[in-house]
This record gives sequence, structure tokens and C-alpha cells, in this order.
Amino acid sequence: MTDLTELVQNLGAPRVLVVGDVMLDRYVWGNAERISQEAPVILLRADKREERLGGASSVATMLQALGARTSVIGAVGTDGDGFHARRILTDLGIDADGVVADPDRPTTVKERYIGRAQAKHPQQMIRVDYESREPVSDAVERRLADTLVAKIREADIVLVSDYDKGVCTPGLLRVAIEVAKARGIRVIADPTRGGDYAKYRGCSSMTPNRLEAGLATNRNIRTHAEALTAAAQLRDTLSLEAGIVTLDKDGMALAHTDGRSAIFPTRPRQVYDITGAGDMVMATLGLALAAGADYEPAIRLANIAGGLEVEKIGVATVTRDEILADLLHAPFRVAERVPGAAKVAALPQLLTELDSRRRNGQKIAFTNGCFDVLHAGHVQYLAEARRQADCLVVALNSDTSVKQLKGPARPLNPEVARALVLAGLQDVDFVTIFSDKTPISVIEAIRPDVLVKGADYHKSDVVGADFVESYGGRVHLADLRAGFSTTNLIERMKAA
Repeated sequence: MTDLTELVQNLGAPRVLVVGDVMLDRYVWGNAERISQEAPVILLRADKREERLGGASSVATMLQALGARTSVIGAVGTDGDGFHARRILTDLGIDADGVVADPDRPTTVKERYIGRAQAKHPQQMIRVDYESREPVSDAVERRLADTLVAKIREADIVLVSDYDKGVCTPGLLRVAIEVAKARGIRVIADPTRGGDYAKYRGCSSMTPNRLEAGLATNRNIRTHAEALTAAAQLRDTLSLEAGIVTLDKDGMALAHTDGRSAIFPTRPRQVYDITGAGDMVMATLGLALAAGADYEPAIRLANIAGGLEVEKIGVATVTRDEILADLLHAPFRVAERVPGAAKVAALPQLLTELDSRRRNGQKIAFTNGCFDVLHAGHVQYLAEARRQADCLVVALNSDTSVKQLKGPARPLNPEVARALVLAGLQDVDFVTIFSDKTPISVIEAIRPDVLVKGADYHKSDVVGADFVESYGGRVHLADLRAGFSTTNLIERMKAA
């Protein structure tokens, strides 16, 4: 992972131009309480409404979070949703001068209703779309093309995000490809499902998923070999520099004109929501290529970013710090097939996950310790800690921290092994490692709802207790099982 770490650290701030369908994603969250008396449908008691950017504007949002200088070309209606979408883009620092207000079409809005069962476990219940799939008028196409020509002069790469809502016409894409080629910059397209792929001819590359590539090549893509064949067929048919097919949990297939042909696998993830994964792959791939990376490291980096995205609820952004944390946490993936290994998270990644869970109404419990030799007393303690909230985070003392507390002979088990053992427990949702003598900095970052410590402590002696109570959290002192002690257990093992 060293080369990818260096790539992330040297991405700089490429100028990325995104062309495509600007959308607004609206989420209505609530508790699914009962069946309506009016009809046999679930009654959702809404308690939160959230709006995010979707489509091409989602790609732009992800790029901006990754540190790119981003511009968008697209169309919205003259309605309030269109004004709101452009304002969000501008507030995020994204150049929205190329977003045209078209009085003849509505702003594309996808409205999702998310229901929680018993105040937890959110699931999408229904999606309502407001849209027009008709191509933009000739007059609007000319306005978009004029802006496109001007903006390409300032871009390092062009990304086409086509959701088949009328912006990515053959005429507009022809202008984008020809002008970009004249300037020597790449055009990467994320194509729409089905339809005529001829309009993407001459792009540098494209990133259809398994189903889209199958429809475009008249193939059923089940194996790696079939994916590589489809990627090569798209490359040759559309005169691409490289054909790429995204394969969800199986990674990506690359067929390059220079003869390279390979599958780039991705590691298993805890998948919470696949929404937005394709946009994240597109954004990261484009950013890396714009920064000067070759296709292979760009694809590997996009795999990682896409994996981080599916671990979040809804369309969410990923930062460079999160990618670096995931890369630097690679030692814990020596046991990717060990149950629970994916629960081990660096603090930046953990904070993002906890933020998603809180938005879904979940409460967070926190405890910490060395957990050098896990025994039945620990298991009971952690089970009680988990019962205090919807999610339990265990902060684990690093090897350096344990030595400071216990002496040079400890720990017996290294931090990687201790973290994996903890993560294998059903009651533990996340494990994160800290190097200080106390976990106060981790507690201040996480702001748990419940701080759990053993009953052998007085509340006044619990590190972070005052802080947690200052914002309305509580401290819980868990019962300890008599007769279990790590120190005594180690002494007995020595004697044996």
C-alpha cells in the first residue's frame, strides 16, 4: 500500500470539470411505527429531512471533499429545487457557473423515505422521482457547449456523469471529446444504462458497471474472464484508451490498448448502502488520473474509496484522511477472512461511521482497556457495555501505551492480535487503537452517549466522565465477574 499512500499524499489540487445531470437527493427519515388505518401501508412518522446533491453534482461534491478544484456543467429547472441545488454547489466551493437554468424542465429530484424499525435499522421504503428524460433543447445545448469550451481550457480532466436526464446529448459529448483531445486531456465517462453508447466514442475511458457493460456488449458477465472480454470489446468498439468494467464486490476489470489486462480486486467490506458507490469510483479514478497517476494505481485507489463509501448510509463523501487511515490500517487486514476484522478502524474512519449511525438515531457506548489476554470477565463486561447503547466502540491501548502502564514485559499479545480478538466478539461494533496513556483525546473526538468503565472505579476516577456528562451523556459502571484477572491468569500460565 506504500505506493498508494504516496499517491494520496501527492494528489495536489487537480482541476476537474464534471459534465452531466445535476440532481437533488432528498431524504425523509422517520420511525416506521404501524400500519395505516386508511390503507395497508406502513405509516412513517417523519422526524428529519435532509437534502444532498446527486448525479453529476454528487460526483462534484465527492471531488471537492477529496481536495479537487471542481467545476460543473449541467442543467436544472427554474424552480426552487434548482436554485437550491446551485446554492449548495456554490456553498461547497464548487464552480456552478456552467449550471444552466432551463425553464422547460424540472430539476431532477430523487426523494427517498427511510424508515427505522423500533427506532433503529434504517431501510429505504420508497423512492419518488421528479424528472424529465427528454434531451435539452438545441438552445440549451448550445449554451452548455459554449460554457464547456471555455471551462475545458482550465481543466486537467473531464468527467462525464450521464444519468440519462437529458444533458449528455451526443452533440454536447462530441464537443467535450474533441476539445479535450485537442488540449491533450482525458475524458472519462460513467455511462447511462442501455441506450446508444456511440456517443461515448473517443473518450479516454468509461466505467460501466457489470449490468451496463453486459447490456452494451450483449454479454452476461459472470466471471473475471467475461469482464475482461467485455472491457476489451468496449475499448475496441468505442476507440477508448482503456476499457474499465466495475464489478461491485469483485473490484474492477481493465483492458488497456497497450495490452494490459487485469482484474483489480477489492477487499470485503461491511456494506450498509451501495448508493453512490459508482460516483465515488468515478470521482477518485478521475482525480488520480488528473494528478498524473497511471490507470492501475488510479483503479486501486478508486476501489478503496468506493469500499469506504458503501460502509456509509446514503450518498456520502470520503476524504483523503479517511483513505490514508484505511491504507495505514493495512496491518489489520492480515486476517481479512477473520470474522469481524473489518470492525478495526482508525479514528478518522470511525468518526465518519459514527456520524452516519447518529444520523440514523443510534446511541454510542464507549469503553477502553488493554485487553491483553481476553477472558470470560472481559466478555461479560463488554456484553454489559453493549447493552447500554446501539453501538459499542472499544478503544484499545497500543503496544507502546500498554508498556507505559504495565511495564516492559507487556503486552503478551501485540495490538493487531488484540484488536482482532476483540473485533471477533458479537457485542463489539468497532475497535480503534490509541497510543496515549489515557483515552481522553479519543473520548473528546467521539463524544459517546455512554462512557462505560468497570465497577472497581469510582465515577470521579473515570477518565472523561466530567466531559461526557457536560453535554448530557452518562457514565455507567459495569459489574465485574469475580475470580478473573489478566495478571493472575498470566501468573498461573507461567507456573504451569
